[in-house]
Amino acid sequence: MTNRKEIAEKFVKYLDENFADSKCSLKYENPFQLLIATILSAQCTDERVNKVTATLFKKYKNFEDFKNADLEEIMEDIRPTGFFRNKAKNIKKLSEVILEKYEGVIPVDINELVKLPGIGRKTANVLLGNCFNIPGIVVDTHVKRISQRLGLTDNDNPDKIEQDLMEVIPKEKWTKWSHQVIDFGRKICTAKKPKCDICEMRDVCKFANSEA
Repeated sequence: MTNRKEIAEKFVKYLDENFADSKCSLKYENPFQLLIATILSAQCTDERVNKVTATLFKKYKNFEDFKNADLEEIMEDIRPTGFFRNKAKNIKKLSEVILEKYEGVIPVDINELVKLPGIGRKTANVLLGNCFNIPGIVVDTHVKRISQRLGLTDNDNPDKIEQDLMEVIPKEKWTKWSHQVIDFGRKICTAKKPKCDICEMRDVCKFANSEA
């Protein structure tokens, strides 16, 4: 089986059978919170982000609060998530733009979202898929690694990987599939020492076959 479409179909079926309950692991109550949490999740675990936002969202309840806050204070409040200087600058600037250009309402359009400070297609797809039911494939480190191992893409660029996956994964599954792959990557197809012996995808996996 070397056809990308066939491998994708097998993988979709496997994930539906084994990771049916997968969902976004970031904790949020509204689009504002998920947008901020996703920005903070760059180069940081969702678990750590959730610990930070548990306190953060009691202090900052909307974009106005971030806009009016002192930049140094935001930096300190999000410091545990890493890269806190850039993240704080982006969150503050993002809040200003959404308030001034969009009257405080997050644009529900990927082309508009990616124009905002600190927002790439990954963050935009997380937000749109989970808060607005607009399907999108989220290319994080797990999705990139696993898609390459299975031969679903030969690209390194996240945008190109996303395009490759959009060609072979059914659109209605894009958001759920992304969560499933992330769970699969955390539990089975890990970056180091993946559990190939218990993985039902090993027969079509480049990595498993190279190690055999």
